[in-house]
Amino acid sequence: MRTSYVRGMLRRLATTAALVSAVATTAVVAIPSASTAATAAIRITKIYYDSPNADRGGNTSLNAEWVRITNTTSTNRSLTGWTLKDKTGYTYKFPAFTLKAKASVYVHTGKGTATSGHRYYNRTWYVWNNTGDTAYLRDSKGVLKDSWAFKPTKYGYVVR
Repeated sequence: MRTSYVRGMLRRLATTAALVSAVATTAVVAIPSASTAATAAIRITKIYYDSPNADRGGNTSLNAEWVRITNTTSTNRSLTGWTLKDKTGYTYKFPAFTLKAKASVYVHTGKGTATSGHRYYNRTWYVWNNTGDTAYLRDSKGVLKDSWAFKPTKYGYVVR
């Protein structure tokens, strides 16, 4: 009788151990990977940090410096209250704005009239450093949705 009792206990222990192992394995698989930002619904896809020609601060030159933000999903997304910020802290805050499905919006440094595809910091000097910088995209609650630390290229822009 003792032997069958011990065997029963061992079987139950083995079953419990297998269940714990399966749960632990599932939990590990469910942890997001470091590449989550690469699959973000709203993400920074291009930064034109060095506008063509000399940086003299003219509005045309300022507006040739921009960041492209793309909605990678098949549904419209509200960006109301979202912010785009550089390492120094220069911040663009989206007013009431919806980014259409699979569409992009360009946030220009200079002044202009906002449309569904183009927004403006309304600054009188450059935001993005030609020597490299970091762009941060946060939602209306301040949660970081995407960031991109970039180094200069011979082209004056970087693309993801």
